[in-house]
Amino acid sequence: MAADPARRDARPIVWMIGFLVVALVVYFVILGQRGFDLISSGTVAGIGVGIGVLILPFIGAWLIFATLRAGIEHQKLARIMAAEGRELDVSDLPRRPSGRIERDAADDLFAQIKQEWEADPTDWHSTYRIARAYDYAGDRGRAREMMKRAVAQYKGEE
Repeated sequence: MAADPARRDARPIVWMIGFLVVALVVYFVILGQRGFDLISSGTVAGIGVGIGVLILPFIGAWLIFATLRAGIEHQKLARIMAAEGRELDVSDLPRRPSGRIERDAADDLFAQIKQEWEADPTDWHSTYRIARAYDYAGDRGRAREMMKRAVAQYKGEE
């Protein structure tokens, strides 16, 4: 049985994400140490800047957590959609030399999926599909917004 060429090995991506998270954690530890050093200087400016520097690792840790959690949730929905056979099939759409879908084809796909979504905007499946269609059409902001909505619908939070 031949391997499915559409399923790429995710290990390199997982290793890169792990490396980046570890590098950021090391950076946050160093940043925290610098913050404590500034606070221990005893000067008003040092204490103020030190407190500000100490806040940065917490913001960074929250951003890492939120990004990883969203990615895991999106992958979960993608696996479910693939298992149900409802993932968007874009294999026959014309592509640019860069590999991105041609703009007109992506817009046609989006128009089709938008009608599906408008018929039932409360179904997470259709919200997931329109999020993917937004992404293919190049509207990453709306794609992220709709993917968050799909996750909330899947969890029953919306």
